[in-house]
Amino acid sequence: MLQQKIPATVITGFLGAGKTTIIRNMLMNAGGKKIALIINEFGDLGVDGDVLKGCGADNCTEDDIIELTNGCICCTVADDFVPTMQKLLDRDVKPDHIVIETSGLALPQPLVAAFNWPDIRTRVTVDGVVTVVDSAAVAAGRFADDHDAVAAQRAEDDSVDHESPIEELFDDQLTCADLIVLNKTDLLDAAGIAAVRAEVTGRTSRKPSMIEAKNGEVPSLVLLGIGASTEDDIDNRKSHHELEHEALHASGEDHDHHHDHDEFESFVLKLGAIKDASEFIDRLKPVIEKHDILRLKGFIDVPGKPMRLVIQAVGTRIDTYFDRPWTSAEKRETRIVVIGLHEWDFGSVVEDVQAAAG
Repeated sequence: MLQQKIPATVITGFLGAGKTTIIRNMLMNAGGKKIALIINEFGDLGVDGDVLKGCGADNCTEDDIIELTNGCICCTVADDFVPTMQKLLDRDVKPDHIVIETSGLALPQPLVAAFNWPDIRTRVTVDGVVTVVDSAAVAAGRFADDHDAVAAQRAEDDSVDHESPIEELFDDQLTCADLIVLNKTDLLDAAGIAAVRAEVTGRTSRKPSMIEAKNGEVPSLVLLGIGASTEDDIDNRKSHHELEHEALHASGEDHDHHHDHDEFESFVLKLGAIKDASEFIDRLKPVIEKHDILRLKGFIDVPGKPMRLVIQAVGTRIDTYFDRPWTSAEKRETRIVVIGLHEWDFGSVVEDVQAAAG
């Protein structure tokens, strides 16, 4: 009798779309399924993993959460992802379902293709790729300085390519999706949601299912059990890089094809205790706007508070909440990951964030 394959769900989406919140909600409502998580973050601080470890779900213990912080998962498939999957599948007690949260800067295509590796293909199938969209960010035009002007220039001259790296990543994540979750729709009115739907639909020739969500609340039955076997359809979901490589190959041009994140940069700041978190957040907003910081996340040590304060920022929209008490085994300190475009003035960003902390 053939062994039934373990289903795996890939959850992707741009920085700050709400992937971790969706996974956290899913773990708390998984109907008893034993879930294994593989989490890949851009940067050196495992914020998302720490947040999920603090959720206390019995069906997903700390041993079931694996963090990959050595680089983008789509660029380290052979070195990191495949060996991690093999170790997970060789456990005596195997998970009922595997959930993989990619970095917000990852291409899902190479990851899905890795499920066709011989040692993995016979034991796991990609149940579905779920792409999470920050509806409020899309409505605010976060993917180009002037989207209408870019569209007009493209229409006038087909040889001009004004797409930014962010736009390409966004397109590729949508193209690979089996399900698109328009998250944070509570921040928009009906017209805004309709505009986001039109924008997202227009960015992929494929038409995957699309649902709306508030606060990352998506039923587990919707996320788990899609049954797409996405690895069998990966040739129909090619990324910008793959299509460009094929075009250059067809024209006979030599092309060093690879995917990297030279356009992005991240660093970790370790700060002391912050007495007034609200004041810190108010001071951060102009710093984020000044340097066009894409993503900021981490933990704040607030004196007198037994719990750590999680901070998550997308643009100047900043959310905070206390998630769990500090443990005796960890050092109380403020640790924040900052992610932005490569051309920023690194020293200036550090100084301004430190100044905001007081």
